[in-house]
Amino acid sequence: MSLSTAQWQKLISELHGSGRKAALAITGGGSGAIGALLRVPGGSRLLIEAQVPYDEQALATLLGFAPAQASSADTAIAMAKSARARAAKLVPAGADLIGLGATAALVSDRPRRGEHRFHVACASASRIAHCTGVLAKGRRDRGGEEDLVSHAIVLWLARCCGVDAPSPRSLMDPDEQFAETITSAVDGIEQLLAGDVARVTAQPDGQLTLSAPVPPVLMPGSFNPVHEGHMLLARVAEDFRQEPVAFEISVTNVDKPPLEGQAVRQRVTQFAWRSPVELTRAPTFLEKVRLFPRATFVIGADTAERLVAPKYYGHDEDRMHGALEEIGGAGGSFLVAVRIDGAGRLVALRDVPVPHRYVDLFTEIPEHRFRVDTSSSAIRARGG
Repeated sequence: MSLSTAQWQKLISELHGSGRKAALAITGGGSGAIGALLRVPGGSRLLIEAQVPYDEQALATLLGFAPAQASSADTAIAMAKSARARAAKLVPAGADLIGLGATAALVSDRPRRGEHRFHVACASASRIAHCTGVLAKGRRDRGGEEDLVSHAIVLWLARCCGVDAPSPRSLMDPDEQFAETITSAVDGIEQLLAGDVARVTAQPDGQLTLSAPVPPVLMPGSFNPVHEGHMLLARVAEDFRQEPVAFEISVTNVDKPPLEGQAVRQRVTQFAWRSPVELTRAPTFLEKVRLFPRATFVIGADTAERLVAPKYYGHDEDRMHGALEEIGGAGGSFLVAVRIDGAGRLVALRDVPVPHRYVDLFTEIPEHRFRVDTSSSAIRARGG
C-alpha cells in the first residue's frame, strides 16, 4: 500500500506527539528519513539527533568496533544501541528513549554481487525490534530504493514508538522478502552483572553468546588497559600449547567493587577483531576452573605465588590444599610467565614455593621466550 502525502504528514505528526525521544543512525541508504521527519512541524519533540556514519571509519567510531559486515541485522542493532546510549547522555533521566539504527546495500555505481537489502532496528529500554527487507535487483533505480528505505525507516520508527502505522512490508512487492523480530533488550553483559548467568563470551566481532565452547587456554586479567605485553604473552602461550588463547575478565573481584556495565564494554572493545573474551563472575581460580574444566590458565609468577600461599585463603592451609586439589582434579593447569612484582624484583616460577604434590600443575614460560615489564597499573599511573 502507499500512503498519500496527507497520510504521511498525519503519521509523522502522530510520531512527533508520541511522547518518545529518538536518536537515529543511518548508513548505506535511507537518510531521506531524517528530512521526512523534519519537514513536518514538531520534529524537535521527537528527534534528539541524527547521524549518518557513511564512511567505514565513521561507522566503526560510532560502534566502538569495525563490524564484520556493514549491511546486516547485527550492525543495525549495534547502531541502534549505540545511538540510544549516546542520546541517553543528552536527555533527562527517565525519558522514553528510542535508538534507531539502519543500514542498507542499494544500487551503486558498480554492480553489486550481493542482495539489495535494508536492515532497521530500534532499541528501547525493554526490547530490540528489527526488520529486514530484500529488494528485487533491477526493479528500482537508486532513487527508488532510497525512497523505499527512507519510508521503511519512518514506518518502523513509528511502530516502535507506539504509533499505528503500516508495516514496511507494505512498501514492497509480494515477491520480495521481509522479516521482523522482537527480542529482549537485556543483553548478555547485563544478565552477567545481574547474576542471571555465570559466563558470557564476547566474540571478536562484538557479538555476545551464552553457550560458546570452553576455550582450551585462558589468560585472566583486568586488562585496564590491555597492552602489547598481554598480546605477546598470548601469542607465546598459543605457541606453547598449539591452541588458541582467549582472554578472561571477571566482573566481580575478591576485594574490589563489581565492574559496571560501561567499564565491561570498554574493556571488551579493546579486543575487537583480536580475540574472544570470556566474561565471568569467577574472581578465584577455583571458580574459574569450575566454569572452564581442563583449561590452561596463563598467569604471571606473582599470581602463582598467591595461588600457593595460605594467607590468600584466610591463612587456612587446608583451604589452599583443597582448592589446588580441585583445580588439578578438574584438569586445570597453569602456564607461568616471569613478572616484575610490586617490589621491583623479577619473579619466575622457580622462585615460587609450590608444594611438591602440585608441581605438575605449573609449567614455566622461560624468560628468553617472554619478558615484558610493562603493566596496566604503570600505564594508568602515567595517564596512558
